[in-house]
Amino acid sequence: MGGGHLVIDGSYGEGGGQILRTALALAAITGRAIRIKKIRAGRKNPGLAAQHLTGVRAVASVCNARVTGDELGSQSLTFVPDGPPRAGDYVFDVADAREGGSAGASTLVFQAILLPLVIAKGQSTVVVRGGTHVAWSPPFDYVRDAWLPTLARMGVEATLHLVKWGWYPAGQGEIQATIQGLGTDLKLLPVAQVERGALRQVWGRAVAANLPSHIPQRMSDRARSLLAAAGISASIEPLRVRAACAGAGIFLTAEYEHARAGFSQLGAKGKPSEAVAEEAVAALLGHRDSAAAFDEHLADQLILPLALAGGASSFTVERVSRHLSTNAWVVEQFGLATVSVEGCRVDLQPVV
Repeated sequence: MGGGHLVIDGSYGEGGGQILRTALALAAITGRAIRIKKIRAGRKNPGLAAQHLTGVRAVASVCNARVTGDELGSQSLTFVPDGPPRAGDYVFDVADAREGGSAGASTLVFQAILLPLVIAKGQSTVVVRGGTHVAWSPPFDYVRDAWLPTLARMGVEATLHLVKWGWYPAGQGEIQATIQGLGTDLKLLPVAQVERGALRQVWGRAVAANLPSHIPQRMSDRARSLLAAAGISASIEPLRVRAACAGAGIFLTAEYEHARAGFSQLGAKGKPSEAVAEEAVAALLGHRDSAAAFDEHLADQLILPLALAGGASSFTVERVSRHLSTNAWVVEQFGLATVSVEGCRVDLQPVV
């Protein structure tokens, strides 16, 4: 771990929390000491929010890191791992990071610690409490039905279950994961996903928490009607659930021969249920028409695991987002891989 701290500029590219999460995971995986400056400089309220602070503490606990700057609002952080990631039983609660609680995304905390625990030796169980279906983060359904199945094809063994629903602003949801650690010598399988194959099926659920049953029914009916008009038969379950506060949304998964893609939309006060469904379906159809293998969000969330693969990867994406290019930049700062983008094709070459 010579050479001092690797300095990561948190204002680079899209300047959000993803830089922090990727850098933390890579620090834990490589054992490299890092310093992150200008954390979330591209956001309206820069610095560490409750979800980010929970992520810092979660990754630190996995590799027994020494941390300075881990407090709400901090825009600078040092993180020094004190050993390789350790398998174990972990519990993290985003609400603990801020007085009065938080609906910060439990899924983002889970994504930050997954790969460090994959290279640990032995099985881990992880409980994360917080928001499970909240804005600016992948909903639980996306992580379970699109992201994890894609990682499974690369050799990652992990399951994720929803215990309690958590919506903004109360949060108080809970997800539970089991992760099989495969050891530090792990090389994930590369991905060659330029084509996705034929559409096999579309499924999902329209959900309302603490709201009347007609809301999920209307979302489900409208989504199925629009998809049928586009020649797609879909199974979309209308579902009423209980939670700490009201919330609603629709969560769709499209399964192709060689890839999965996820699309969702959250409800909002005064927004018709039909409009929520229409926006999610429009995203699904837009991806279908692009012919790309991966949806926009899956692509940027695969950059980190592909950097740990035992060979070169290539894939197509419907749109190259700033999240993708920013995550590629973080991976390159650690010297793990080179990433090139031409049009909507992404090529990633791990550094041997």
